[in-house]
Amino acid sequence: MIIVLAIVSTLSYLASLQGGSLVYINEHLSIIGLELVVSVLSLTAITVMLYASRMRKGTRQGTVLLIASICVAMYIYDHGERFEHHGFYNILVFLAIYVPLNFVIVIFYTLWCKIDNFLAYFAVAVAVGGVSTGMALVHYRRVFDIGLLGKFENIPGECHWVGRNIPYVDLLPAGTQNFWAGSSYCKSESLTISASISADGILAVDCGKHDMKDIYVDILPETRMWPLQYKDMWHTYNHLVLKKTIRLPYIPGTPFVLDSKTQAVVVRCGPSSKIVTRVSPPYHNLPEYVPPSDSDTRTSQFSLGPTVTPAMLDAVDGLRAEFKRPNVIFLMIDAVSRRQFFRRLPKSANIMRTLERPGNHRIFELFRYHSVGFSTDNNTRAMYTGDILPVRRNPLPIWAYYRDRGYVTARVETGCDDWTKEYVGRNFDNQHFSVGNRSLDYELTSPFCMPEYFPDTGNPFGNFKGPYSMTARCLYGRYVHEWAFDYLTQLRREFRSVSRDRADGQSHSRKPYMISATFLEGHEGTGEVLNTLDNALSAFIESMRDSGELEDTVLMIGADHGLHMGLNFAFLQNGRIEHQNPFMAMSIPEWLHRFAEEYQNEYGAEKTSPFEANAQRLTTPLETHYTFRVLADWPQFDVESWRRSLFAAQRAGRTCSEAQIGANFCMCK
Repeated sequence: MIIVLAIVSTLSYLASLQGGSLVYINEHLSIIGLELVVSVLSLTAITVMLYASRMRKGTRQGTVLLIASICVAMYIYDHGERFEHHGFYNILVFLAIYVPLNFVIVIFYTLWCKIDNFLAYFAVAVAVGGVSTGMALVHYRRVFDIGLLGKFENIPGECHWVGRNIPYVDLLPAGTQNFWAGSSYCKSESLTISASISADGILAVDCGKHDMKDIYVDILPETRMWPLQYKDMWHTYNHLVLKKTIRLPYIPGTPFVLDSKTQAVVVRCGPSSKIVTRVSPPYHNLPEYVPPSDSDTRTSQFSLGPTVTPAMLDAVDGLRAEFKRPNVIFLMIDAVSRRQFFRRLPKSANIMRTLERPGNHRIFELFRYHSVGFSTDNNTRAMYTGDILPVRRNPLPIWAYYRDRGYVTARVETGCDDWTKEYVGRNFDNQHFSVGNRSLDYELTSPFCMPEYFPDTGNPFGNFKGPYSMTARCLYGRYVHEWAFDYLTQLRREFRSVSRDRADGQSHSRKPYMISATFLEGHEGTGEVLNTLDNALSAFIESMRDSGELEDTVLMIGADHGLHMGLNFAFLQNGRIEHQNPFMAMSIPEWLHRFAEEYQNEYGAEKTSPFEANAQRLTTPLETHYTFRVLADWPQFDVESWRRSLFAAQRAGRTCSEAQIGANFCMCK
């Protein structure tokens, strides 16, 4: 019997290793999950026989050896971390089921052997536990629909999630799924380093009690101007960053002057290190940008239709557009569902609720925001280019659209990658072309390519180190995202500085700015690492609220899709629903909120608030894209872009087909 069960366990596990493309894994996920469960149950049956049946000593030892051999063989045969070879993920899922299941069985068996009438007590415990669990699930099902200020309304004709949406995952205490992976905190550096860069570009370093003779500075390369061919994250990007990093000794008392293009350095005092960033060149010294004529997004080839101008709006009684141009900040948190945002980022959610301040700024959330594809690829392409699939040649990202219209643009990538190269790079005719130089004034990526965080050998996308690990993402004693927020705060401070004189003596008025940043804490199988982002994100939002910036700045916080890995996604319908329902919310200045409502009532097919309507209607990253376009064009705007944006009420009862959501990905009924 043991041999039969061992064969069943092994064959089932081998069958679960079937691999292929991302689409293949998605279409066969239920079968893969079932095969894993069969393998776990078969091996569990063998394990139970060890202590629940009489065996000879030699047979028992042989059975233990058999179980150990099966587990080792599973790992040796396939421990890959890609879609083609995903054995390491299978092992983690296998152990995540096998270990707790057998732990419970051992406890049950021990109590059954030692306590008289144990089954009667057990029946009572099961009844009480069942009732308690049922009540908890009812509570969590109700909580699932609650948002920042409202909730998911049961509106006839609107999208309702397919299947039974029971959030079993909410029964698990925070940290349950990755407690075994180590501490969720970053270990502080042994030395406290004080370092700063003056306005003149002079680096000052104080290593405290450390011997000042052993100090080095790694000058990280400026990646903004690199061509596409340098930014392939699978082969070259991180290695080129390391290759082009210049290490110099720091001599106290001797001025250490940085090149004006340098955005970041790593100060190393013996065993300790610290990242020091700055915004350089200063915002007021940026040259006037003139987009190339062959790709200028202001030309008619990029327009969707007629344009509304301020003069045309003034002709409408009572409808006037503010002439000031809004700043835009977009924080993209990869792989975070609407519910997961509230589940793992409670401080940030509570701070966002305080952004509803009529007269100053308003906040709204999209309850039926639906992804248009399985992963980052299709969803961010829809957001940043307006195309779900990469069909156009040389597609510039949305930040180029802003720069062409006089915005100062900046981007932070915390995963040592480049969005354009990764998701639309193949569509560029010339890989020597620098999209960063074409579309950005500032870029920060190189600190997140350091080998202490991003492995320079082996698999950089593993489960225990790197931008997709299930452990705390640490770099030099701090969370990786804290370094990113430091730079984002520097950008805000620099861009909001009062008018100053340019280096050439000419006066300079403040330009609007567009900042985008990507955070990857949500992209890992346990769903637990995201919680480490909460303190820094909530502090960032709170600082924007308290500074008054939100009165002229649109702050968008959202995801491309929900979590597409882990136990909840693999085995439960709730996980599938969350995968297709990413978080998306937006804070907008009162004047822009008021204009959108007035314009909707004046020209819209439906007399309603576009924000209240869209909160409960089916929307996608495509509407986000057109919202970006409208903001970039303000105070004039393309009528078709406005109609397709979140500033216009989308049609009630919208279907997946109308929203360009493929039938394979539609989670609406």
